[in-house]
Amino acid sequence: MKRFTLLSLLGLIFSVHAIASDFAVDDIRIEGLQQVDPAIVFRNFPINRGDLVDQRALNDATKDLFESGYFDDVELLKDQGVLIVRVKERPSVALIRLEGNDMLKDEQLMGALEQAGVQEGDIFRRAALDKIRLELLRVYNEAGRYTAEVTTEVEQLESNRVAINVEITEGQTAVIQKINIIGNTVFSDEELLDLFDSGLTNYLSWWTDNDKYAKERLSADIERMTSFYLDRGYLKFNVDSTDVSISPDQKQIFITIAINEGELFTLSDVKVAGDIAEYAEELNAALLVSTGDTFSRKLVTETQSELNEIISGYGYLNARVSVVPEEKGEGKVDLTFFVAPGKLTYVRRIEIRGNSTTADEVIRRTMPQMEGTVAVGKDIKRSKELLDKTGYFTKVSINTKPVVGVEDQVDVVIDVEEGLLGQISAGVGYSSSEGLGYQAAFQQDNFLGSGTSFNVSFNMSDVVTSVAFSYEDPYYTLDGVGRGFGFYVSQKDYAEADISDYDVNSIGGDVNFSYPIDEYQRLRFGLGIDKTDIVLGTAPPSFITDFTDVEGKDYLTYKLTGSWTSNRLNSAMFATRGTYQSLSTEIAVPGGDLSFAKATYTGKYYYPFDRQETFVGALRTRVGYADSIDGGNYPFFENYFVGGLTSVRGYAANTIGPKEGTSVIGGNGLFSGSAEFIFPMPFVEDKDSWRTLFFLDGGSVYQDDPSFDDMRYSAGIGISWITPIGPLSISSAKALNASSDDTEEQVQFAIGRMF
Repeated sequence: MKRFTLLSLLGLIFSVHAIASDFAVDDIRIEGLQQVDPAIVFRNFPINRGDLVDQRALNDATKDLFESGYFDDVELLKDQGVLIVRVKERPSVALIRLEGNDMLKDEQLMGALEQAGVQEGDIFRRAALDKIRLELLRVYNEAGRYTAEVTTEVEQLESNRVAINVEITEGQTAVIQKINIIGNTVFSDEELLDLFDSGLTNYLSWWTDNDKYAKERLSADIERMTSFYLDRGYLKFNVDSTDVSISPDQKQIFITIAINEGELFTLSDVKVAGDIAEYAEELNAALLVSTGDTFSRKLVTETQSELNEIISGYGYLNARVSVVPEEKGEGKVDLTFFVAPGKLTYVRRIEIRGNSTTADEVIRRTMPQMEGTVAVGKDIKRSKELLDKTGYFTKVSINTKPVVGVEDQVDVVIDVEEGLLGQISAGVGYSSSEGLGYQAAFQQDNFLGSGTSFNVSFNMSDVVTSVAFSYEDPYYTLDGVGRGFGFYVSQKDYAEADISDYDVNSIGGDVNFSYPIDEYQRLRFGLGIDKTDIVLGTAPPSFITDFTDVEGKDYLTYKLTGSWTSNRLNSAMFATRGTYQSLSTEIAVPGGDLSFAKATYTGKYYYPFDRQETFVGALRTRVGYADSIDGGNYPFFENYFVGGLTSVRGYAANTIGPKEGTSVIGGNGLFSGSAEFIFPMPFVEDKDSWRTLFFLDGGSVYQDDPSFDDMRYSAGIGISWITPIGPLSISSAKALNASSDDTEEQVQFAIGRMF
């Protein structure tokens, strides 16, 4: 300001020299503007039309415009009754270039500059250069880079603009030499330091960077230690001070943390209070803490969440659950969970965003929460799970937004990201078993956004030629009754594959209806017809000729199908919680050429090991049994097979079980199972699109009498990825007890299938 007063005073006086006496301002004209909005000039210029101004008022107005920071020069002139404001703008910052940064990305550094008040598009001020330098050094210091250097350079551009070029030398991260904790008596230094991600150099530091100082990491470590004490009863634990000192060469860090553990507290009384008489029994049953327990902040917080979920489930979305601790002395504390339900909340409107193809009706009919009804927390939460399970969307989020001016109404806002609603695939391939092959398929689980599924496929190779079509509408009626139908034609030449000397030709179709029991369970019934012909070669295996000698080679069968499905998984893509069960039956009824029954059970169970559901255990099983129901022979071409990516990985598809020579017979009984440990995909930011797991598989098929001696086992690692062209799964497995006639495949993959 001193510089402005001394150096600019004469300039201010000179700038208004052309106005010799007082005059009335009839109009104001601004000249010289290029980028600054005229409104900014008028906002900072205190003279208006109609004012009578003197020399002092003009000087003050000129000074105000200078102080706005937008101009290098301001001159006031008079043209009769018009006051002319002639300005020279300061240049604007067109571009900020960052060079030399590797550890910290451009987005992070530019965000820090923006928070400090420096960004592209601003008016350039020399002071901004110092601000840029100091702000970037602060960011690097917090990351432990105390030797970082920042230099700036201004580059003149056309149209009164400049670019600020910032050259960064990141330097080396300071290494932690010592972490000293003072004041701990209950827990040792080793126990507490084990909680820290920060630490001294060890044999894994090259991988974890745990010995590199970072302010955010240390803050997280201290918060973790605080939670450790509060979860173990030390209600008054406190971190008194944290001192971080640096060596003279700025390469070594010494950390001292002073704490006060306080005394151990136990609960002398726990109760729920508030206007909750109608729900008191349920709320009290949900308490995770009780009298005599050691105080735990974690359990108290979880109890708050449980109580809030219960009360919101009755329509009180604005309910508040607060915890009131009352010390009783001698390490005792009473806890009162005070529940304030508030008013019943209603859904005014459901707003759906992001569904460019899927019809709103398809989303709304899936949701138990409806417009104009009480807003039930568990129904809103369940709506998200049901939308996830449709498989139509890669991401679903549901939030409630209060209606402005109304206490008891909310809008439910649903944001979805649509996945691939359909897949069109075509390809040409070759394998040693099937020769040259052609494939084409069109599959859409959400046909034209209507929620119906549609599938057409064509395959042709030396071994298999097939065409299949299917269609299903899960809401054939408004109350959720579904209807579907399908048709298929298939020719399989097993002689060409050197598996067995026979062909199987089939044609058939079916129609089915499904009925919802509740939002988790569904029944399905169907009627189908199948025409199968067996064509024997010159030397077919005996198990085939034994069958055809009795039953003939042409079969017309009428099939009744039925199934029960219970799907309590939280997602159709990558489930992390819940169960899935399916029991299906197929009966070839008397009146056709073959009569048999087939029953198959499929089960899945997912259990998360952490609240974030990033580490998950999973169990899968498939059990089946089939037999003739009229005393005849069970058809060999209806046998179960096991092996491959969907059952026992590490073995070639459908190759485990009884064999005759090189022919795989399969069996009328099946058992397969898998235990999996699911963990986050490392080094990937979008973890929602990836699934990685370790697995142990086992399975076998048998003829009539089950025998676990023939079980085959494998172990390995698998990865599934939702790609732009559909899901891709790949596994690498080791067959643990393969026999000499088993076909092993260590690496297997498939497109369109997920683990």
